[in-house]
Amino acid sequence: MKVQTHQRIYTPEEYLELEEKALYKSEYHDGEIIPMTGGTTNHNQIALNLAAALLYALRRKQYRVYIGDVRLWIPQYREYTYPDVMVVAENPIYTGKNNTTITNPLFIVEVLSKSTKNYDQGDKFTFYRSIPEFKEYLLVEQNHYQVMQYSKTNEGEWIFREYKSESDLIKLQHLEFEIGLVDIYQDVAFTEKEA
Repeated sequence: MKVQTHQRIYTPEEYLELEEKALYKSEYHDGEIIPMTGGTTNHNQIALNLAAALLYALRRKQYRVYIGDVRLWIPQYREYTYPDVMVVAENPIYTGKNNTTITNPLFIVEVLSKSTKNYDQGDKFTFYRSIPEFKEYLLVEQNHYQVMQYSKTNEGEWIFREYKSESDLIKLQHLEFEIGLVDIYQDVAFTEKEA
């Protein structure tokens, strides 16, 4: 005999109410609440290295750099996510009554793990591309040198570049910013263990 289980579907408002009281972060995927796994020290170090370099390079310019705890709302797909690093041109556009959720990143970084790699490269990238302001995406492996860069052209096409050498230099197309893989991976200990 087959037992059917019903998964509860939440409204965005219910999710936000639960998230305000939660002891851990969760993402929202069109009615489903997905708890986020804990990050590794490599994951944290890479996100911190990129955010610090961006913050320094973009100081006194009209950009805002956010890391990890700022939520992103993607209305077309009814998605709330927590990108590892985001850059907003000018000022953030908030949704809701507070300043915890934005809607207008220009640039997003995701540090990949075994549990999120396929989602970050697939559906999540599809969701992000629905954001009109979004023009650049970096996906960073955490246990070996590999960074994938997607840049949007003026014609709306996405150009892919891949970097695999410690000596490679990444230049963003939509921000005055470049960084070497050696700097992205500073103080990262490569291992086979991955979250």
